[in-house]
Amino acid sequence: MKPLSLKSLLRAALTAGAGLVSPLVLAAGTLEGPVTQRSLNWHAIVMFLLFVAFTLGITWWAARRTKSAKDFYAAGGGITGMQNGLAIAGDYMSAASFLGISAMVFEKGYDGLIYSIGFLVGWPIILFLVAERLRNLGKYTFADVASYRLSQTPVRVLAATGTLVVVALYLIAQMVGAGKLIQLLFGMSYSSAVVLVGVLMVLYVMFGGMLATTWVQIVKAVMLLSGATFMAGMVLYSAGFSVEALFAKAVEVHAKKEAIMAPGGLVSNPIDAISLGLALMFGTAGLPHILMRFFTVADAKEARKSVFFATGFIGYFYILTFIIGFGAIMLVSTNPEFKDAAGKLIGGNNMAAVHLSKAVGGDLFLGFISAVAFATILAVVAGLTLSGASAVSHDLYANVFARGRADEAHELRVSKLATLGLGIVAILLGIAFEKQNIAFMVGLAFSIAASANFPVLFLSMFWRGLTTRGAVIGGFIGLISAVTLIVFGPTVWVDVLKNKEALFAYKNPAIFSMTLAFFCTWLFSVLDRSPQANQEKSAFLPQFIRSMTGIGAEGASKH
Repeated sequence: MKPLSLKSLLRAALTAGAGLVSPLVLAAGTLEGPVTQRSLNWHAIVMFLLFVAFTLGITWWAARRTKSAKDFYAAGGGITGMQNGLAIAGDYMSAASFLGISAMVFEKGYDGLIYSIGFLVGWPIILFLVAERLRNLGKYTFADVASYRLSQTPVRVLAATGTLVVVALYLIAQMVGAGKLIQLLFGMSYSSAVVLVGVLMVLYVMFGGMLATTWVQIVKAVMLLSGATFMAGMVLYSAGFSVEALFAKAVEVHAKKEAIMAPGGLVSNPIDAISLGLALMFGTAGLPHILMRFFTVADAKEARKSVFFATGFIGYFYILTFIIGFGAIMLVSTNPEFKDAAGKLIGGNNMAAVHLSKAVGGDLFLGFISAVAFATILAVVAGLTLSGASAVSHDLYANVFARGRADEAHELRVSKLATLGLGIVAILLGIAFEKQNIAFMVGLAFSIAASANFPVLFLSMFWRGLTTRGAVIGGFIGLISAVTLIVFGPTVWVDVLKNKEALFAYKNPAIFSMTLAFFCTWLFSVLDRSPQANQEKSAFLPQFIRSMTGIGAEGASKH
């Protein structure tokens, strides 16, 4: 096999590492065969080591302050609204958003904005429908809210199942991507790279808990926002700080000319377009590792502030990716240094932002962007691991198996064991899926979050008629239908399993699975005439008053 160049390897690593974070944006590449390490990116290695050393220092500091279950799950509730907003942004802004949306704008122009908008519009839903009520009703996980007036055991089993499935799908993608990136930077074997990532992940979460995870995410958010701001600033500088000049130059040099400024054509099927929008909007409001962040603040007021700041940071970031995409058209597509013999971009369009980082900042800034890509993956992995550990220890162990009688010390011990177990599982799955096309996994995670988690969470807070039977049946139907439709759709049935024709015509199942989940939850709730159902309905008013006022909530703000 022909040895791979450093740029080809970087493309493979970042496509696997960043693209897999959101296959809604990027198609994951599969790196097969032996990897030949030709040169090391020493700038990236030094910055990577500095990042690891700094975050391990944060973990040591956090470990000394993590004594109770509340400290471990929710950082003691002492995170401010702005800090939590930055951490949420760090948990949510993926390297795929940075590289993938930039690549889409580089290729399609204006149409690439659909993903920026899709990822952003879920946040007003969280702000107005979820954040305050979640903080007033819950303690550590969104299952606390979903089971508030319903039967604890079945609802927590449903919530924990949805959480663990989403976490597992995300973790596989992150571990593969991080392994490829470290393999590139250090020249070590893929398996050793995955083990290194797994060990760091376990150290952050097991010893530092939510406090360490929060600050790792804050550091990553600052690095990513700083890098993207510098790139966008240099692009605007090159265009004389005129957006009009930037667009004019991009239209002039792009192969499609004026067509890149016209909408339409990226998502050709209207059903897929609507379904994709629903998955992005409502999936965000059902992601367990995002919802868990609202328990780290003191009260509902700070929860609102968290979403306000997070929306600002995330919105600003997506504006930058749009500028970066057009900047790549202007500065990268016209530079022969970044073209191969055939005149195409080296490493493909997914490398547009990476090439732009070198064009505006040289090798040093290229190394910084490489370190940012790894920091992004590690921050998300830490949040996912903590979310999965809390589902095992708080939802399953403490409230299902021990039926609420477990003491805090035992629950905390189970959390740390669950963290270790998830780390081992993540390492094994990362190694097992090295050569698999796993681009569909995070898309499936969004669909499951929108189909299984969000309907139950939403209806538990806003609909008096919800019963345990309806929530459990509807939630599991949403989960199973999302998985089934993804498997039978073109992404898995054709692209992965190599069948000629998909059994289900659409790539994005959310419009079907989410609708089915809501309908079945409603149907089985209204058909439930049991005495327990009547009790659950009568308990809605006290729950609604607490969710709206915070009266009775821990750390409730004074209104």
